[in-house]
Amino acid sequence: MRFSNAFLDEIRDRVPISDVIGKRVTWDRRKTNVSRGDYWACCPFHGEKSPSFHCEDRKGRYHCFGCGVSGDHFRFLTDLDGLSFPEAVQQIADMAGIAMPQPDPQAERREKERMGLVEVMEMASRFFEEQLQTPAGARARAYLRDRGLSGRTIETFRLGYAPDSRNALKEFLAGKGVPKEAIEACGLVVHGPDIPVSYDRFRDRIMFPILSLREKVIAFGGRAMSPDAPAKYLNSNETELFHKGSVLYNHARARRAVQDAGTVIAVEGYMDVIALHQAGIDNAVAPLGTALTENQLDLIWKMTPQPVLCFDGDGAGLRAASRAADLALPHIRPGRSVRFALLPDGKDPDDLVRHEGRTPFDAVMAGARPLADMIWNREVQAGPLDTPESRAELEARLRRITGTIADEDVRRHYQQEMRDRLNAFFRPARTAGGERGGFAGNRQGGRGGRGSQRELAAPAGVSDRLARSALVRGAEALPALRESVLALTIVNHPGLLFDEYDEIAAIEYENRDLQRLWSAALGIAGSVGARLDRARLVEELEAAGFAMLLKGLEQQVRNSRLWTATIEAAPEDAREGYLQAMALHKRTRALVRERRELERDLAQATEEGDGERVPQILRALQEVQLETVRLENQEAIIDGFGVLSGRVKGPAGK
Repeated sequence: MRFSNAFLDEIRDRVPISDVIGKRVTWDRRKTNVSRGDYWACCPFHGEKSPSFHCEDRKGRYHCFGCGVSGDHFRFLTDLDGLSFPEAVQQIADMAGIAMPQPDPQAERREKERMGLVEVMEMASRFFEEQLQTPAGARARAYLRDRGLSGRTIETFRLGYAPDSRNALKEFLAGKGVPKEAIEACGLVVHGPDIPVSYDRFRDRIMFPILSLREKVIAFGGRAMSPDAPAKYLNSNETELFHKGSVLYNHARARRAVQDAGTVIAVEGYMDVIALHQAGIDNAVAPLGTALTENQLDLIWKMTPQPVLCFDGDGAGLRAASRAADLALPHIRPGRSVRFALLPDGKDPDDLVRHEGRTPFDAVMAGARPLADMIWNREVQAGPLDTPESRAELEARLRRITGTIADEDVRRHYQQEMRDRLNAFFRPARTAGGERGGFAGNRQGGRGGRGSQRELAAPAGVSDRLARSALVRGAEALPALRESVLALTIVNHPGLLFDEYDEIAAIEYENRDLQRLWSAALGIAGSVGARLDRARLVEELEAAGFAMLLKGLEQQVRNSRLWTATIEAAPEDAREGYLQAMALHKRTRALVRERRELERDLAQATEEGDGERVPQILRALQEVQLETVRLENQEAIIDGFGVLSGRVKGPAGK
């Protein structure tokens, strides 16, 4: 029986390859990274003692670096278990919960016709490529040169030109024996009962072939050369091959690049993707001239659990980012979310890398903000918050927005996060004389103001004008000492990162600069892998704009004589210092959350006049405060650990 490619793709997509292989092997705990869908085991095809068999959920492939076997879900079952191909398909379909297709002569005929349409699209693509090199394509070639595209890039993306003619493509295909019905089915001509003679859909346009995941041409995007054209960009219409909301531009290339890059970047247009490729960034995709759809976001999540959505730095870009946040929010779950990178005002990725090179773009990516920040900043900037009513409205909006999250655990954490932010934002600010003044968020922050949605809420007690200044937004205090110890220990001893990856990747830093540093460090570790050493990590972090922060952390730690976090520490001392700092960090974070909960309970009990609960809550608060003080004193335990052990040298080498 012949199975359609669509059916095979669907069952492969629904069943992670690790689920198929995991029934026959034991995953190596040290090398396997479950959160990234990256698995290692001893090869089931040949005897070995060290794991050299690798499978990757995102690619749906396996490969043994020892004996060289490789394949997909079906190949694994046919080669290892001796199943026939239909039997392997049946087993995967059962795991996916999808019924096997019944023999359907009509479906087989449609599949054959579909493959015929692919051949027609390939012929059209070659025609457009050839036309770009003719005298008629001179203006299009000049435009592409002005946009900074090299001949190699044009060839890689198979860019072409549709002549300014109503029938050039139609006549070319007809001359190759392509029937009229096939040309129409491919969407290459405009036709219909009210159109006596069909004519070419794309005329006087630069052509961008749109490829399927199997890298077959399934559609085109055309950029008009004439400023008078009704539509600057025109896509193929919906066909048997092409469904616009379920296709990504550059999908196949980005899926191959994600292993090295660690994530996927979603940008807004064809030229952004192409310019980033020319700058050495292959992990970018784009929707096809419309806002990102649910299906497209699902395709991106299949490649990476935390993509970066990159938007132009203008009003339209901010609105698109806001729509994407609302689109993603209901579908996030543990280990699956999105981050947002907002470019400088008036810039898109094409502009940035063409005029300023790759480094500024990498810095924007390193500073990508979490989804929670995007939601919070948008709602806080939605209007003035100078009355109790407006503040209550903000609280209600945040409650309603976070209530759309389907996953119960993630929804609970988001609601807690927004409550914590609201409490900090609205807490009474102290005046210069020490008296309590208005609430910390009492500022005119509406959309019509001078602030942008990318700014964070003003710190308590800071004026609106000062909060918008670079002095406040650009200079954050050094982190708490235990946070500095955690981060610097890993930077100086990156081997710990791979030994304790799951725990280290989940560290929650309070300091925003450290949050950005940590996101960049994890991205670098994901792209480099186990080959990562300190020199490489520091070099890439400094290139991403973290040189001053690293210098500050180093100075802070050395001033406190916490030598276990420095490069001179012996590996076993660094590990011991890290474990102690991590234990303190976890307990401190838990106490902070407990204190906030008790403060909310106290406010509620006081408001309700519950005389029995108030003393109980006050006692619990006092216990939390005493425990906090005890932990602060206990932080001195890690001070001097390495010096006392004799395996670390002090600053003077003593």
